[in-house]
Amino acid sequence: MRGGDIDSRGVVWVSLASGHLGAFDRSRCRGPLAGPAATGDHCPEGWSFHRYPGPGFEGVGENSAESSYYTWVDQHDTFGLGRDVPMSTANLNDGLVAFKDGRMILLRVPYPLGFYAKGFDGRIDDPALGWKGRGLWTTNGDRTPWLIEGGKGSRPLAAHFQLRPHPLAK
Repeated sequence: MRGGDIDSRGVVWVSLASGHLGAFDRSRCRGPLAGPAATGDHCPEGWSFHRYPGPGFEGVGENSAESSYYTWVDQHDTFGLGRDVPMSTANLNDGLVAFKDGRMILLRVPYPLGFYAKGFDGRIDDPALGWKGRGLWTTNGDRTPWLIEGGKGSRPLAAHFQLRPHPLAK
């Protein structure tokens, strides 16, 4: 398990080293949730796993080589995909990935090549401006920033993602 967050319904969303987005919903548990019988492995039915996009490794079942670093839940629809949409860094896909309506939506950063998000958060600066007054902020923070496009002397970047409701939105 790597970084995670909780949605407004109490579901915990986590990035997993297996190449999956994991969700733990305590309301699905059938056994005791407290006391000596609650040992930590007593609620497998509370878990669901959603494969990240990209190729996987042969011979180890359904997996992805994606190594997401962090998961965050957009509880307030700051990005525009809706409330409680979990999003993860998509480090091997050069961007972010959102899980919406059972599908992974890849948000790739085309420039600079080698974008490596380390975490993110949403902001609504002016709700009256619609999509223009909101968005996601993330950092590009690899441990070796000189390996991204631009080479030696390149520094980590902050990126602002905004989602238009349709391509011609003003």
